[in-house]
Amino acid sequence: MFISQAWAQSGGAGGGDFLVQLFPLILIFVVFYFLLIRPQQAKVKAQREMLAGVKRGDRIVTGGGIIGLVTKVISDDEIQVELAEGMRVRILKQTISSILARGESVRGPKEGEEDLKPMLPPPAPAPERKSLLGSLFGGKK
Repeated sequence: MFISQAWAQSGGAGGGDFLVQLFPLILIFVVFYFLLIRPQQAKVKAQREMLAGVKRGDRIVTGGGIIGLVTKVISDDEIQVELAEGMRVRILKQTISSILARGESVRGPKEGEEDLKPMLPPPAPAPERKSLLGSLFGGKK
């Protein structure tokens, strides 16, 4: 009287239940592939192609937010960047986050000769500063 009738039933074949339980996992993997994995692979491929195409004259932004001009491609992994007039640093290509402007295809200096032409435009002159009292009363300095 207290024994359940479920114990008396025989067990059926479990093959169909396994596929029904596995289907949501497969569906989740397919959704993750198309929404996460595939776009990430495309982004990595685009970044790799961008880094391979860096050349002299390109204006770049590094991962730290520094803007500079590529003056020389030293090797496959290293470039020389001019940050200000006369201030050149060597950085790894992997630290480039984006290319702001593509430069002209320029022939580099010959072997053993240093490029003396500055690549950055000259800085703009600073605006003339006025004193606070002069600007209030309309006088010059």
